[in-house]
Amino acid sequence: MKPLLRTVLLVALVANLSLNLLVDQEGLHIALSVVSGVVLLASAAGLWMLRSRRES
Repeated sequence: MKPLLRTVLLVALVANLSLNLLVDQEGLHIALSVVSGVVLLASAAGLWMLRSRRES
């Protein structure tokens, strides 16, 4: 599960960065940027929730 979430996180990050550099249309740019940002945040939250906790 973690490798899949890491892959999705990386793909969403690359997509978000490339969208900010390549897409010129206003409405489409905003929609795609929001979608890739939500995917990025969701995969980061999933990785955070699946982290291994150290016992003291």
